[in-house]
Amino acid sequence: MLPDNIIISADAGADLSKAIASVQPSKIAVLVDQNTRANCYPLIREHLPEHLLIEIVAGEEEKHLGSCQHIWQAMTEEAFDRKALLVNLGGGVIGDMGGFCAASYKRGIRFINLPTTLLSQVDASVGGKLGIDFQGYKNHIGFFQEPDRVIIWPGFLDTLPQREVRSGFAEVIKHCLIADGSYWAMVSSKGLEGQAWQEIIPRSVGTKYKVVQEDPTEKGLRKILNFGHTIGHAVESFFLDRGENRLFHGEAIAIGMITEGYLSVQKCGLSEADFKAFEAYIREVYDDYVIDTADIRAIAQLSLQDKKNSGGTINASLLNSIGDCAYDIPISLEEIEGALAYYLKK
Repeated sequence: MLPDNIIISADAGADLSKAIASVQPSKIAVLVDQNTRANCYPLIREHLPEHLLIEIVAGEEEKHLGSCQHIWQAMTEEAFDRKALLVNLGGGVIGDMGGFCAASYKRGIRFINLPTTLLSQVDASVGGKLGIDFQGYKNHIGFFQEPDRVIIWPGFLDTLPQREVRSGFAEVIKHCLIADGSYWAMVSSKGLEGQAWQEIIPRSVGTKYKVVQEDPTEKGLRKILNFGHTIGHAVESFFLDRGENRLFHGEAIAIGMITEGYLSVQKCGLSEADFKAFEAYIREVYDDYVIDTADIRAIAQLSLQDKKNSGGTINASLLNSIGDCAYDIPISLEEIEGALAYYLKK
């Protein structure tokens, strides 16, 4: 069962209109990037009262303080007060950064998220994590705060290129592997194009919410949601400034799940058969990414900034078995380098 603020919607415009009416804001801003302005904003525009449209440049590399200043400046120039509302229309970058800006503007205004990518619908829409990147480190600055509403409409997925859908699918795979073996059996029986998103989205949202409900601020169990992310975020950060050659989040997490699956066999008793099964599935869905062996050490070093670390120790979330994940498992730089070397050998 989902919380009251998360709606799996059959009509995004109508549900947005109701959500805005319930807030009765003094002013409204809608945050978009150039992609959601062109493809998603027209689908909800007629349901919006008078509002300010704020546009930022699309891309993870734009999730920084400079973009936040643009958003804060736009609201300041329009004299937005503490009863104003920000509607975030976009993927994970828009949701993370828009929520961050709303929660920090005048010590906090309300915000509504309309996630438009598979990644943001199944993962970023749940849990109240807000943040921006800083000096190349993913989500380095941020905090926890729940949006007033999250309106998840699968229809937005029709606006996406296939690469974006594939990127979001990595988080679906992760939810299966960490918490739901039967879900894994269902998902892995089909390729990417055979998935029924109307079934997948609510099940993934429910899986994540169940974990978050037990540990809202990531003191313990919620850390399992970071499976694939210790090494995955390091890989993503390393390639963040490569322009069109950069990795999407889910592509980096796919690498992270293979490499951390490899470490799970060594450190947590994950069976070789289970590892090989999900490794083969992930490699089938995601193209192998070429990483220069000379860069392995530099990528591993980036994991020293991972938010799960404690006292200089790199802590990872690793699998005991499919559907069962452990957390706070210490791993060394040498083990990370070995796991990346394993990935490259295939």
